[in-house]
Amino acid sequence: MIFSFFVENLLLILCFMPLIGVLVLLFIPAEDKNLCLNVTLVISCFSFLLSLLLWILFDPSTSFFQFSKILFYFPNSNFYYLIGVDGISLFFILLTTFLVTLCILLSWQSVGFFLKEYLIAFLILEFCLLQVFCVLDLLLFYIFFESVLIPMFLIVGVWGSRSRKIRAAYQFFLYTLVGSLFMLLGIIFIFFSVGSFDIQILTSTNFTFNLQIILWLTFFASFAVKIPMVPFHIWLPEAHAEAPTSGSVILAGVLLKLGGYGFLRFSLPLFPLASIYFTPIIFLLSLIAIIYASLTTLRQIDLKKIIAYSSVSHMGFVTIGIFSFNIQGIEGSIILMLSHGIVSSALFLCIGILYDRYKTRILKYFGGLVSVMPLFILFFLFFSFSNIAFPGTSSFIGEILVLLGCVKINLVLTFFMTFGVILSAGYSIWLLNRLSFGVLKLDYFTVYQDLSRREFWILAPLVLTILWMGLHPISFTSEVHFSVLNLLEHLSNV
Repeated sequence: MIFSFFVENLLLILCFMPLIGVLVLLFIPAEDKNLCLNVTLVISCFSFLLSLLLWILFDPSTSFFQFSKILFYFPNSNFYYLIGVDGISLFFILLTTFLVTLCILLSWQSVGFFLKEYLIAFLILEFCLLQVFCVLDLLLFYIFFESVLIPMFLIVGVWGSRSRKIRAAYQFFLYTLVGSLFMLLGIIFIFFSVGSFDIQILTSTNFTFNLQIILWLTFFASFAVKIPMVPFHIWLPEAHAEAPTSGSVILAGVLLKLGGYGFLRFSLPLFPLASIYFTPIIFLLSLIAIIYASLTTLRQIDLKKIIAYSSVSHMGFVTIGIFSFNIQGIEGSIILMLSHGIVSSALFLCIGILYDRYKTRILKYFGGLVSVMPLFILFFLFFSFSNIAFPGTSSFIGEILVLLGCVKINLVLTFFMTFGVILSAGYSIWLLNRLSFGVLKLDYFTVYQDLSRREFWILAPLVLTILWMGLHPISFTSEVHFSVLNLLEHLSNV
């Protein structure tokens, strides 16, 4: 009886677990830092275990939303809090809880002030992200989609690492907010046209072609900034460079996936004709992003900006996969988003480890680390090869599926996309070579320290996850398969 009640309300418990952590932290004195950290870690670990249980109990043989629950209902307004999960959102929930747990572990010694407030900001951020992936109401999606900006703004602006952190925080906040205001106008218009915010009702609504064009553009303005697509990417390198390591991990690991998730959940099913109409523009912008961002990465000297610009290039593959309108492309884009969330987070963690020790991220100060930090370089080598989609890693599965999906629709586009793969290998191996080999820069640093036990156990789960996705991808593709097929069937019926 108790277990059945627990399973029935599993998603609801998971969604509100971070808020429980916030309430507990409010009653703990800020001076008791160890207790604050331990409570936050327990809450985040429990959230991750609940998300694993969600995966275990998830039925992959159906495309319907599962673990659905209505919490608040207002009869006269057609507005209610409805949550549910399908194959598309399942792994984004897992990714969020997993990375937040690693961020709490990473913050054990790196946050020097306002620790309690920092942990509260992270738990609120986790709460908002879980709601984004769970809610089935368009208005609530927008509210939580924008609420993510507030804790992230504070994490970058207050706990950022350099003097330009305030500027970076405002740039991140304003860029994403202005783009999303257009989506709000589209949501309001949809409500007055249909009379409901329910995603399942809206999916079965047929908008006229001209109306789809306008509404698609309003949603595109928001999602393109979040991914980010060129030329809406200006805020990303600055935000990454100034954010603390944990902030960069969440920003690259989860926040960049909100745009791709938005395309899959809203743009394609609600406005299928407009999505097909704008596909050439999406392909053009994505191809520019792949090549331009890769070339820009080769010119960077800040370690964080190198990974930030490479993220823009990888997300170009994602958007091409989403708009390929076939099973290989869309499943590949989902796998690639999950893989990028793990790999880029791991690279940012490695760069954060270097910054914590040497207080710089400028590439010229590093060299020859393989002789003094061999364990660190071993991890960095693995993550760099994962970043270039080496066979056996998770990125390889995502990129090969996207390329297979792209071959079906446009050979010329596929040919130019392969230049992105080559350039990705170029900047990743170049960075690895500069850090690992050459002469030790003893003019700048005389004391070197390899990974601590805590840092080792933070990075080790990321290695295992990347290998798992790369060597046994069916564990992941089988869960998303029917949800993607349902999406494609909806697109084929228009």
